[in-house]
Order: sequence, then structure tokens, then C-alpha cells
Amino acid sequence: MKKWYETPQAATLWTIARIWLGLQWFEAGLGKVTGGFEAGGFLQGAIAKAAGDHPAVQGWYASFLQSFAVPNIELFNILIPWGELLVGVGLILGAATIPALIAGAFMNLNFLLAGTTSTNPILYTVAFVLLFVGSGATYWGVDRFAVPYLKAAMTKKAVKQKA
Repeated sequence: MKKWYETPQAATLWTIARIWLGLQWFEAGLGKVTGGFEAGGFLQGAIAKAAGDHPAVQGWYASFLQSFAVPNIELFNILIPWGELLVGVGLILGAATIPALIAGAFMNLNFLLAGTTSTNPILYTVAFVLLFVGSGATYWGVDRFAVPYLKAAMTKKAVKQKA
């Protein structure tokens, strides 16, 4: 028996929330991909927020940024804008929804850890709710058809390999 949040009626609400969240990520990523993006200033600002009596960034996270993110800035200059854009596309289409929600929530968490509030708590919360409702969030989307097809194909392949 389906839970109330997995019904087609509830799925309509989750779909609206999923598409809204996808649009937020898509717009953020598109602006960075087309307008150029350089994470260096953001990272240095986050590291600076780790100082003082009441730091906005924890010391361990600032150390991670200083020792890993800054030396690999070129990688982050690619991963962040394209990650945002692809999360947005996945959520808008409802394709690879669960991985897109996890990736988006992970990015929001890192932005929050870097001391940036903005819309991150809202986006993080919506992603968390959509992860909780599971198949309710994927009912109206590509995953509704793609996931069962992929599961059947993988099962068929596994049966062939055993034979």
C-alpha cells in the first residue's frame, strides 16, 4: 500500500517542488557556465571567515579548503558550475532524481559550511524533503519509466551471466 506522500496527487506537489528546485540550480549553473566562474575569491572569503571569536566557518573546513580546494581550484571552477547545471537538468526532467538531489544537497551543505547562508538552507531543506518522499518525487518524471526499465535490463543481464 502506498504511503500518502507517494500518491499521484501528492506527487504533483513534489513535482512542483522538484522542478522549482531544479530551476534554482539550473539558473545558478547556467550563469556560471556562460558568464565565467572563478571560485578563488569565494574560497579565500570562506577561509577568512574562520578567524575571530565567533567564526562563521569551522577551522577544520577552512583547513580542507586551504589544503585541498585552493590547490585544485581549476577542478572546482569546472565542477561547481557544471554540477549545478546538471543537478538542475536532472531535477527539472526527473531523470536521475535521487543522485541529483544528493549532489545538490551536498553542494548546499558545502556552501553552508563555507559560511554562505543565502538560499542554501531553503534549497537544502527542499532537497531533504524530496529525498524523504522518494518515489513520490520521481512519479512525474523520466525516472518513473527509466528506473523500471534499467532494473529489468540489469536483472536480465544478471540471469544471463549465471546461465
